[in-house]
Amino acid sequence: MRELIADLFISLDGFAGAVDAGPFFGYDGPELSNWVRTELNRPQVLLMGRNTYMALAGLAATAADAVSARMRELPKLVFSGTLEGPLAWKNTQVVGGDLAREIRTLKQQRGDPIRSIGSIQLVKGMMAVGLVDRLRLMVFPLILGGAGSEPIYANHVRTALHLFGTAVLDSRIVLLEYGPPRNTHNA
Repeated sequence: MRELIADLFISLDGFAGAVDAGPFFGYDGPELSNWVRTELNRPQVLLMGRNTYMALAGLAATAADAVSARMRELPKLVFSGTLEGPLAWKNTQVVGGDLAREIRTLKQQRGDPIRSIGSIQLVKGMMAVGLVDRLRLMVFPLILGGAGSEPIYANHVRTALHLFGTAVLDSRIVLLEYGPPRNTHNA
C-alpha cells in the first residue's frame, strides 16, 4: 500500500496563512530550503485541494527556479468537485467524488508515495477517515493571533497521534512528524 504523507507549514498558534506574511512566514533559511528541495526530489505524487492548486499553479507553472521546475515534473492530483480537466499545470489530473473511497483507491494502487502539501480541508478530511500515514508539521516561531488565516485545527476531529520524529531547522523552525498511534488503547 502506498504511503500518504501530509505536510503543513504552520505558526505556533496553528495558522497556515497570515496577512502579509510572505513565503515561509518570512523565516526562510538554508536548512529549510534544503529540506524543501530534498523532499521534492523524492519519488512522489503530489496531492492537493483546489485552493492550493490555484495558488501554486499560478506561481510554479512558469517560474524558473529549481523547486518550481521539479513541481512541474512531478505527477499531481487535485481533489476537487468543481475543477474540470485538462488543467493548465503540466502533469496534473483532477480527482473527484467521495474523498475516502478515492484516496483509499489511490493508496492501494502501485506507485510512488502520495504527498499532500497544504490543502488543510483535504488533510482534515483524510485524517478524519484514517488515511494519513504521516503528518508533518513545520512549525514557525511566531504567533499570528488576529493576523492568522487558515486555522488548521478548527473543526478538526479528535485525533490521537504518535510522535515519530523531530528536527530543528535553521535554529528556529521545528519539524514534528506524527503518525497513527502504535497502541490504539491509549487513544
